Amino acid sequence: MKERDIAKTLFVLLLLSPFLASLILVYGIPSVLCALMSFTDMSLDFKFRWNIPIYKNYLRVFAVKDPRIPEVFWITLIYVSLTLLINSGFALLLGILTTYCVKNETVSSIIRTLWFLPRITPVTIYALLWLWFADPRVGPLTILSEMMGLGRVSWILDKPYSQILMVVVNGYVGASWGMVIFSSAIKTIPLEMLYAAKVDGARDLDVIKGIIIPLLKWPILFVTAWQTLSLLGSYVQIMTIWSAPGVAGVEVWSLYTYNQAFLAYEFGYSAALAMVIVIISLFLLVIYFKVFGFKRMIEPSRIEV
Repeated sequence: MKERDIAKTLFVLLLLSPFLASLILVYGIPSVLCALMSFTDMSLDFKFRWNIPIYKNYLRVFAVKDPRIPEVFWITLIYVSLTLLINSGFALLLGILTTYCVKNETVSSIIRTLWFLPRITPVTIYALLWLWFADPRVGPLTILSEMMGLGRVSWILDKPYSQILMVVVNGYVGASWGMVIFSSAIKTIPLEMLYAAKVDGARDLDVIKGIIIPLLKWPILFVTAWQTLSLLGSYVQIMTIWSAPGVAGVEVWSLYTYNQAFLAYEFGYSAALAMVIVIISLFLLVIYFKVFGFKRMIEPSRIEV
């Protein structure tokens, strides 16, 4: 029996070896190097010179010796929190509306396709469209702002309008991805279960609250966790639209990390900033697993089929 278990384990490891090898090469080794770099003052000479004290870079972050840290932290907190509401909450609403509420499959497919267009559009094209839309002279968003009595504001440079635009720009892309995940998950729910609820007199809202949302616990956990990690490390759209993110108040932690590495050439300090994101990500994952009851969800069913 033991030999059979060993053979089974070896077979599984052999089957997973290409994935594990790529995981180690692409993520494992760079993560270790990044962690080591965070204890150095590496710059353009690319030498591992250990800091004295060795935690100097982390002291610079957590003791707020870098005056930019508080602003970058709050911008990141606002950005991740509000965009996550769109990427998970609004995506769930879109998934339910286009899959359950809209009965015509053709219409729902068209709606999902329109929402998914930003996801397949190149980032530069997507950014150019938003720059035109928010142009302070002729942009439709500026004209709409004047009609609403806000005056001629710049949605690119003026806070808090620039921060609102930052959330919308990234939320529009993220919501389309979550919508596809939730739509696919809803389609796996047996129709008999929905029909039985209807026969018992349940309204559409009752079906959504009592059947659909509870059965989407796994997809909600997956989308929420994935989008959180993605938002903590995303900066491409922000960097493409805002050439001066610090002035506009849209410089998130990941973009600040990038700028410290490739504009200020402080690779050691940038690595420390990146490790802070890693630690926060792991902490949030543990919280998500607790909130969603991860252990309970992976337990085998008590009902024998």
